[in-house]
Amino acid sequence: MSEDPAVGDILDLLSDEYARDILAATSVKPMSAKQLADQCEMSQPTVYRRVEWLQEYGLIEEQTQIETGGNDYSVFAATLSEFSLALADGDFETEIERTEPPAFPGQDEQDTADRFTKMWENL
Repeated sequence: MSEDPAVGDILDLLSDEYARDILAATSVKPMSAKQLADQCEMSQPTVYRRVEWLQEYGLIEEQTQIETGGNDYSVFAATLSEFSLALADGDFETEIERTEPPAFPGQDEQDTADRFTKMWENL
């Protein structure tokens, strides 16, 4: 998303308790829809509706969790790191800071052996 959403739109989204619960949970670690439903005490359809809304505004991203045996599944990770609202000269302005998760486990490791170890542990 190239520009931040309108003030009202982002406030509507962040005023939703389910959306906030999903953001909070996925800011700790990527989680599947089932894990989110269990942890946040909501139905899976509610999780998917809120995730779609959060994705629309670039506040959460979908990743694929690779499993041996071919049972891959989607997990969701929050990309929102900070939201601010300011009132200046009669106008409200929002600022959204997003994080960029590593493309693969170990990407941020400097040592090749450490990078390989992190990648191997996450297979």
